[in-house]
Amino acid sequence: MDGTKRSDIKPGLAVAIVLKQHQRTGTLTKGVVKDILTNSAIHPHGIKVRLTTGEVGRVKEIITG
Repeated sequence: MDGTKRSDIKPGLAVAIVLKQHQRTGTLTKGVVKDILTNSAIHPHGIKVRLTTGEVGRVKEIITG
C-alpha cells in the first residue's frame, strides 16, 4: 500500500514518510502515526500525518508485518 488513500491509514499504524526537507532526496523516515492531517480522501503525493515523535510528512509506504 502506498499511502495515497486516507482510509488505509489509522493512528497507531507503522509507516514510512518523507519529511518536507527530504522531498528532493526521497529519504524515508519510519514511525507510528499519531494524527492524520490530510482531510481529503485521496492525495496523489501521500496522506500527510504526524508521527508519535512529532515529525510531519507524507506517507510513502505502509509497513506491514
